[in-house]
Amino acid sequence: MELRRVRLPLVHQFRTSSHAKRGLEHILVTLTSTDGAVGWGEIASPSGPYYSAETVDSCWAVAGSFLAPLTLATGWEHPSELAAALAKVRGNHFARAGFDMAAWALWSGTSGVPLAKALGGDRSRVEAGVSLGIEPTVDDLLEQVALRVADGYRRVKLKIAPGWDVTPVRAVRTAFPDVPVHVDANGAYPVDEVAVFRQLDHLGLLMIEQPYAPRALVDHAALQAVLATPICLDESIEELDDLVTALRLRAGRIVNVKVSRMGGLTQAVRAHDLALAHGVPVWCGGMHEFGIGRAANVALSSLPGFTLPSDVSGSAKYYARDITTEPIVCSAGWVDVPVAPGLGRDPDLPFISANTLAHHATP
Repeated sequence: MELRRVRLPLVHQFRTSSHAKRGLEHILVTLTSTDGAVGWGEIASPSGPYYSAETVDSCWAVAGSFLAPLTLATGWEHPSELAAALAKVRGNHFARAGFDMAAWALWSGTSGVPLAKALGGDRSRVEAGVSLGIEPTVDDLLEQVALRVADGYRRVKLKIAPGWDVTPVRAVRTAFPDVPVHVDANGAYPVDEVAVFRQLDHLGLLMIEQPYAPRALVDHAALQAVLATPICLDESIEELDDLVTALRLRAGRIVNVKVSRMGGLTQAVRAHDLALAHGVPVWCGGMHEFGIGRAANVALSSLPGFTLPSDVSGSAKYYARDITTEPIVCSAGWVDVPVAPGLGRDPDLPFISANTLAHHATP
């Protein structure tokens, strides 16, 4: 088992309600079986504790000191068995997700089937949306939207924050009346803020994502009761139990199933299945993954319940060069699902090595 801490610069600064970033560090996980087969995974945690409590530093520590030894000590025939063993480590969903992803890549590759098929996917291509951060001015935002609409993306997500919400969103809606748009607050608003969302409710949005803090499910339910626009839950859903609670409370009408946030593909598939059984549409959110994690997201998005465009935009949206020999490509708003066994993307080892900040190998 190996861990590689890799950094890539972003082609365009990305700002949310909490922070801005010009580059990302992610941790690559490599599992090698006794017969030499290899599976790659990605720990796509943020660098700072803003989206969640986890950071690259915390994931590096937990992965090396706890998850790696536990993985090596666990015998498993199916990735779900390893996921059950790793669940002994409380929380640390991002860190666990990288190991779970690597296990699925290894298992599907040695089984000779594409990861999408191994997960239960039934599509040859998936709809791609794009996520846009907070820009210095409304004109800058409109320029970014125009670029991505020209690229063919089938949905545009706009980050919002107190003071940057109704005015820029209305400007985008006016300039691009036929483009599906949704907004994402990343839990930045206090639970007594309703007026802003009532105004957004009249702009024909696809959804309003995570308006309140993660644990404020009762308040999300109260807000959803007075809005016509569906609320989508993101940070609120870390465990399957969170989704069960949200469904019972009717805290939202859409769920962002995010591999990293839920601890891996195993739990993400279970969340998809539960939402599908309740008639709740889902889509796959992203964390600006490199090519390894992005390929896994594309595979997950091929499952039948993913009926909304997912954050599986092409690699070029974020990186001048990705870590796989073949980048993820979006064409006219669609991304092809890899058909080769496993992830369907090969790591670019020389490029990865050139951008590795730290390396840990366990014999």
